[in-house]
Amino acid sequence: MQSQNVSFPNSEGKKLAGILDLPDDKPRAFALFAHCFTCSKNLKAATNVARAMTGAGIAVLRFDFTGLGQSEGAFEDTSFSSNIADLLAAVDWLDAEHRAPEILFGHSLGGTAVLQAAAQVPSAVAVATIGSPSDPEHVTQMLTGAEKTLEEDGVAEVQLGGRPFRIRRSFVDDLAAHDLPTAVASLRKAVLIMHAPLDDVVEIDNASALFVAAKHPKSFISLDTADHLLSRNEDSRYVGEMLAAWAAHYLPAVEKPAGLQARAGEVVARTSADGFATEVAAGEHQLLADEPRAVGGTDLGPTPYDMLAASLATCTSMTLRMYAEHKKLDFESATVRVSHGRVHAEDCADCEQASGMIHEFQREIEIEGSLSDAQRQRMVEIADRCPVHKTLHHEIRVRTRLAN
Repeated sequence: MQSQNVSFPNSEGKKLAGILDLPDDKPRAFALFAHCFTCSKNLKAATNVARAMTGAGIAVLRFDFTGLGQSEGAFEDTSFSSNIADLLAAVDWLDAEHRAPEILFGHSLGGTAVLQAAAQVPSAVAVATIGSPSDPEHVTQMLTGAEKTLEEDGVAEVQLGGRPFRIRRSFVDDLAAHDLPTAVASLRKAVLIMHAPLDDVVEIDNASALFVAAKHPKSFISLDTADHLLSRNEDSRYVGEMLAAWAAHYLPAVEKPAGLQARAGEVVARTSADGFATEVAAGEHQLLADEPRAVGGTDLGPTPYDMLAASLATCTSMTLRMYAEHKKLDFESATVRVSHGRVHAEDCADCEQASGMIHEFQREIEIEGSLSDAQRQRMVEIADRCPVHKTLHHEIRVRTRLAN
């Protein structure tokens, strides 16, 4: 996953701070994420969900609503309506800079805002909520004790998530102005409701109400014992994986490029100009090679030397299996570990080369079965008869020509 810090203006010109999480390859789709009430884009759960989705090829934009996190503005001047406006500003930025989002999803009140805003996002085909209220006014349950102050003074300071926030009466009035059931019923988009039965912040009845209001295609996924904030890594990763798998059903099918063609007994490799990732065809078999990130690769497959070591390891284990079968040994398996490195010639007592560096393969053999010590030692000797081993020790010529 590659993460980029981004910013864009809201409807009032205030700068909103965001993070765009991108998959290593070209995104299959773009998703917009709305965080929970008074949370931020940097919540651990949000990061884990985004990471799981980018692993499925989906780019995710997560941002701080006005007055929260690193975004400009004052929280006390915001409302549920301003949250919807911020979401639409994020949609516009994605559309201008990359591609309008096909997936909208939100956590807690962020999910409620996503449902309310979705009708104004024609690019969106899939909308999902995570532990979301079925009515924006659910938030007023968190303001218990401040009602009188809000009524008399028009503003009150409340504790939300252990932090003080100033809330205006207009915020409460705005919550009541939205008809969410009607908005959900008229969406005509795929809807996924994700909720934990034991959620003690937003009760499971909210999920039932949303599911009943939504029209098909609609789905529900239980988050079992997860808490409201998805504080356990395994819960937030599960949400991301399930969300990506569900949304994929409503995205255009991925067109797989035609694979390399190789004749029997031939290996073909193709590397493009945008990295070290290399397609490999060995007969009818398709492989992928690459280099580590430390040297500029994307680590999508084994390195060329890894493959050479793999050739020695597989040939050795196959040779040992054939020998054991021929000798009718009580053999169960042979595990061969091979590592590649380079050593100074002067440190190699049995090497013909006197100076410079020598390529060296370290091979370790583990044999399972009821074999005597003598039989095991003989198997080690047989390992040197592996055809790849013998090839590496014989004189080799590589003859190259330019294809027409």
